[in-house]
Amino acid sequence: MRDYASKDGLPTTTAAKPDRRPRSRSKGNDYSSTSSLVLAFFSCVAWLYVAGRLWQDAENRTVLAALLKKHSDTQPKFLTIEDKLAVLGCKDLERRIVDAEMELTLAKSQGFLKDQLRQSGSSSTKKLLAVIGVYTGFGSRLKRNMFRGSWMPKGDALKKLEDRGIVIRFVIGRSPNRGDSLDRKVDEENSATKDILILEGHEEAQEELPKKAKFFFSTAVQNWDAEFYIKVDDNVNLNLDGLIALLESRRGQDSAYIGCMKSGDVVSEENKPWYEPDWWKFGDEKSYFRHASGPFIILSKNLAQYINVNRLVTLSTSKACYPCITWKFF
Repeated sequence: MRDYASKDGLPTTTAAKPDRRPRSRSKGNDYSSTSSLVLAFFSCVAWLYVAGRLWQDAENRTVLAALLKKHSDTQPKFLTIEDKLAVLGCKDLERRIVDAEMELTLAKSQGFLKDQLRQSGSSSTKKLLAVIGVYTGFGSRLKRNMFRGSWMPKGDALKKLEDRGIVIRFVIGRSPNRGDSLDRKVDEENSATKDILILEGHEEAQEELPKKAKFFFSTAVQNWDAEFYIKVDDNVNLNLDGLIALLESRRGQDSAYIGCMKSGDVVSEENKPWYEPDWWKFGDEKSYFRHASGPFIILSKNLAQYINVNRLVTLSTSKACYPCITWKFF
């Protein structure tokens, strides 16, 4: 700054005095510092909370691992038969038994007791001597035609045989694909020949073959009142006159069974002959119950009724080469 009031009349310069007023801090800076401290505080609290939870989870895992190891030492190394049955869903057997008991009670009320058989059979309708069911399949039409021309009558001769008290029917189930060409062909054949018994509730398949006999005997005893019910495979040629003479000699006999009875060890190894897929049903002893088996089976009416009443709890098994059906008759 220039000063023109000097003694010598010369211009002089003097330094300006500094401004000594203090600078005031802004309120914005104070607010920012407070927010940072609060955020840092809550970050520490959150970190401590997460660390505590992780430590607690680690402790829980340690305790659970110790308990699992302790209990695993006391558990059996291998599953028992009871465990396998539970896994396979056999606990519903109790429900099925209750249903079967209800059906048995109904059957008793309708006169299916052994002592009431003679009373229930003494009706005005003529009682048949036998109902013969010949097993057949969808691919066996030529074999059926051969039977119709050999020991099995056809047409009017079949009706005359029924007048003598003998009913003969081919027995077949339904296709896995209901209503397909296989079912339609069987229906057309039956409408022409009138000699096929179609089991509506049975699926005609190899794995369902053990159940076919139960379906046949149950259906036959419901549809016909006869002294005997006979199951025959389609590879058996019957001497019909000799069979009728045999049945006539046993007319009125209760609890009659004619056929093969088998028993023996159950093969549970899959790579061995006669492997039984249902081996687990026989318990630890792995031995077959005495069971009816073979291509030719004759049952009296009360045994057929027994199968009909107890069909839900009757045990069925299947072998690799032929089916067998286990019935507890007595």
